[in-house]
Amino acid sequence: MIAIHLVLRYGLISAETTQNIPLWLVLSLGGTPLVWGLLVKMIHREFGSDLLAGISIVVSVLLHEYLAGSLVVLMLSGGEALEAYAVRSASSVLQALSKRMPSIAHLKVDSKVDDVPLEQIAVEDTLVIFPHEICPIDGVVLEGHGVMDESYLTGEPYMMSKTPGSQVLSGAINGESALTIRAEKRAVDSRYAKIMQVMQTSEQHRPRMRRMADKLGAWYTPLAVLIGLVAWFLSGDPVRFLAVMVVATPCPLLIAIPVAIIGSISLAARRAIIVRDPTALETADTCRTIIFDKTGTLTYGKPVLTEQLCATGFEPDEVLSLVGSLERFSKHPLAVAIMTAMQEAKTVIHDATEISEPPGEGLQGTVAGQTIQITSRKKLLKQQPDLADQLPPQAGGLECVILINDQYAGIYRFRDTPRTDGLSFINHLSPQHQIHRTMLVSGDRESEVRYLADQVGIENVFFSQSPEQKLEIVNTETKDTNTIFVGDGINDAPALMAATVGVAFGQNSDVTTEAADVIVMDSSLQKIDEFLHISRRMRRIALQSALGGMGLSILGMLLASAGYLPPVAGAISQEVIDVLAVLNALRVALPPKALIDFKV
Repeated sequence: MIAIHLVLRYGLISAETTQNIPLWLVLSLGGTPLVWGLLVKMIHREFGSDLLAGISIVVSVLLHEYLAGSLVVLMLSGGEALEAYAVRSASSVLQALSKRMPSIAHLKVDSKVDDVPLEQIAVEDTLVIFPHEICPIDGVVLEGHGVMDESYLTGEPYMMSKTPGSQVLSGAINGESALTIRAEKRAVDSRYAKIMQVMQTSEQHRPRMRRMADKLGAWYTPLAVLIGLVAWFLSGDPVRFLAVMVVATPCPLLIAIPVAIIGSISLAARRAIIVRDPTALETADTCRTIIFDKTGTLTYGKPVLTEQLCATGFEPDEVLSLVGSLERFSKHPLAVAIMTAMQEAKTVIHDATEISEPPGEGLQGTVAGQTIQITSRKKLLKQQPDLADQLPPQAGGLECVILINDQYAGIYRFRDTPRTDGLSFINHLSPQHQIHRTMLVSGDRESEVRYLADQVGIENVFFSQSPEQKLEIVNTETKDTNTIFVGDGINDAPALMAATVGVAFGQNSDVTTEAADVIVMDSSLQKIDEFLHISRRMRRIALQSALGGMGLSILGMLLASAGYLPPVAGAISQEVIDVLAVLNALRVALPPKALIDFKV
């Protein structure tokens, strides 16, 4: 309608009444509901920048400044549309969760398999999970050998081997082999359902942050109204009040701040950082606590063979050759690390026979005529307690024990490699970004988490944490100060939503990216630092534009209240102020020389 008005006014040079018809439609159809909503806010004593905009709409109608009023309607309705979109995005998290879960299960009775609704599955029912399907329920494997990707639920980065007796979790993705399982819980009591319940609770109690413009408008709006009323009272002329209101139209708040935010979102996107919630840009620089998940954030999410401790009489290369030749047939999480080390060492691959992997007993087989067994320290000492003195002291991280011809041959140790820049990144957070508290919260076991914490310099450590416990920790911390949570799995989604700013690494999960305020496409700590700098820069430039524009507006209001600035001149003055504020805000989209201030 505004565009049609401009065409009628400057292109076709129509009569004034004809020119104003589109603007009347804007003010009546768009302005009336906005003004009514703002009146309701005023009754509840909620004074923000949008309230002053509502007053400006009414004043513009009274002054017959229909174009100015229509522009205010456009700006105000645009802001409300953005907030409505954010609310819809929040609810889409639960939709993503529910869509991911299957609605039917394959029930096996005798030799027949039928598809039945998931809610009809009872405890002790036998189900079949076909290759690449999502496990619908918590249970125990009865038949089949394969792997499942449980990273969505547990936070572990590995493909977990499944053999008869193994536990399976609802929501895990099956591998290439069909598995027959026995249901141990109903669908509503399963692990995945529990996470959905936590998500719902987290969404309902998600803190509602006030926008920067509202915070500034909370004192600017009453001040502008007060100046107008005083001018009217002292002069006895209502035109003075109208003049002050026209000058007071908070365009530096309604335009300059959104321009700065949009420019920062654009700058972040060019650096592979997707900002889903604009309030994250406004608040990230005010956060004083940052909470990290372990896997895939401060680590690379891939186990690496770090130590080969061989017993006397065994050559490391020969042991690696025998072990690697057997691990080729295993789906254990550490098999990939052993195979990688074997390829790097260029050792010989032997034929393997009589391969077996009994539940809980490790991997066994015959390689080059020798019996090889790969198991855990705990299982080995149960079988052969006399070997306790031969084993080296237990250390942090993952390990496996190797027996060759029933003799202890060595121990392999593994680590989920910490990011090389983790220590320098953590150390720079306090002096450069005023982060007073860093925390590591993980579902992994204590030795792994503490090892990583020591490597990167984090003192506040929480291990073996479920999604519910992670959420509780984040809620507790957020009560005291603004928080940033960094994670990358579905098990992190509730915590991402509960934190002041949730940052997700990569696109490993639709649910995680829907729950996060910020998505880092290129999973690196450098991008976290870039986002923090973009946030700080946005706040600085936005405040410059808003406070500078408001300062000039206050000066204009004082002139208008003294009678030196009539309404028409006041409107022109306000437009000049708006242009200056917006031009300054546009600077935020220009890339600075550097956005990283730690050693990579």
